[in-house]
Amino acid sequence: MADVPLYVVSDYAASERRITPSWSISQLKAKLEPVTGIPPSCQQIFLKTSSGEKIAVEAPNEESVFLQQFPLAPYAELQVVDTRPVSARPNFSSTAGVEKYVLPEEEYEKKTDSVLAWKKAQQLGRFDPNAPSLEQAKIAAISQEIESRGIAVGKRCRVGEDDTRRGEIKYVGEVKEIPGIGAWVGVQLDEPVGKNDGSVGGTRYWGEDSEVKRGVFVRPERVEVGDYPVLDDLEDMEEI
Repeated sequence: MADVPLYVVSDYAASERRITPSWSISQLKAKLEPVTGIPPSCQQIFLKTSSGEKIAVEAPNEESVFLQQFPLAPYAELQVVDTRPVSARPNFSSTAGVEKYVLPEEEYEKKTDSVLAWKKAQQLGRFDPNAPSLEQAKIAAISQEIESRGIAVGKRCRVGEDDTRRGEIKYVGEVKEIPGIGAWVGVQLDEPVGKNDGSVGGTRYWGEDSEVKRGVFVRPERVEVGDYPVLDDLEDMEEI
């Protein structure tokens, strides 16, 4: 008998396969293992006919029973069920144990059909000769922040929207001892709750040596300039 095209369907695969009617059930199961990923001993096979009937493809002795004894019809569905407990089945959809391949950067840069190559050709982003560098853009953004907030030496302010951390701006500029590019704002707080006395790493930015720590250096976005007079802790006592 000629081979019969059937649709083989399982939890892990679905494909068209040509089935030889002279195969035994055991032969069929052995050939279905690489297709479905299910060991022959754990396969339960059903033949679904055009009328919707499901016929179990099984026999007491599967070595001696051949597929031609079943009503094979072209493009009928052969359903393969995995009888193993769920915990014992492999999870083919999980990629947790699969090592991810990463193309080496030097090889990616050599490719001519990549997004990187297209950006280079179009002179976009960092490949635009007229575009400022990331470092320059950050410095410009910090300078704009200082200007928009009206930050200047001698002005009163508060830090981090904390009304208890009021003080006076004593320094605006770069601080080489602190990592990061762009200007910092040095504030001398009214209360001794700062991080330094106006000096960092041996470099003094304002004031004189003192054991009282009233100074902090912060980024401009944390400084709010305004009419913030020194808080009088004794004011509430006068009302008692």
